Amino acid sequence: MASCVVCGNDYWMSFEVRTVSGDTYTFDSIECAAQKIAPSCEHCGCRILGHGVEVEGRFFCCAHCARASGSGLGSEIRDTAGAHPG
Repeated sequence: MASCVVCGNDYWMSFEVRTVSGDTYTFDSIECAAQKIAPSCEHCGCRILGHGVEVEGRFFCCAHCARASGSGLGSEIRDTAGAHPG
């Protein structure tokens, strides 16, 4: 068993995540993994669990947040997941 680096739970089904930068973390749940390694939206602060939107090196959870960031970033960005084609 291994302890989760976020909550400290010692769980028999814990798992390891290795990042491109070489860091290794042990988690007991996807929730803890997201809290530790998922980026945060620069506008609303939520964790970006999907593809998100990157504009000029800044990360947002969606096109709305990119547009609402106040600096004019993302004015041409549109969310397409689930968008009606017509």
